[in-house]
Amino acid sequence: MPLSQPQRVILFSLGQFYQSLNQPLIQKPVKIQTSKITFIELLKQSNILTKQPRTIYKNLETLEAQKLITYDHHMIQFTPLGINEFKKITLEFYQMQTLETFFQKTKSKRKLQTIIQP
Repeated sequence: MPLSQPQRVILFSLGQFYQSLNQPLIQKPVKIQTSKITFIELLKQSNILTKQPRTIYKNLETLEAQKLITYDHHMIQFTPLGINEFKKITLEFYQMQTLETFFQKTKSKRKLQTIIQP
């Protein structure tokens, strides 16, 4: 079953959050994880998701039911399937961001036609 847009945003947010936390720890044998409550509070602080905490919690439960994330001692972890989905979402985001940058910097070599709309 395909993910809804809010679920994709939550999965992408979780992946980005873990990457930003664990990037400085690559050389060390430790990894930082977060609980559901902490992650929901961080999402609310970002003001990107305007959903209520209960809705975010339900979306996390759906991601768990689809076997994209699991909980180990109340800490959120990606499953291999979740990591693959996160990589797909990241690639899509990167492609969109690259296109946006391309069209902002590129000028058309052909003459464009302007029309006046009534």
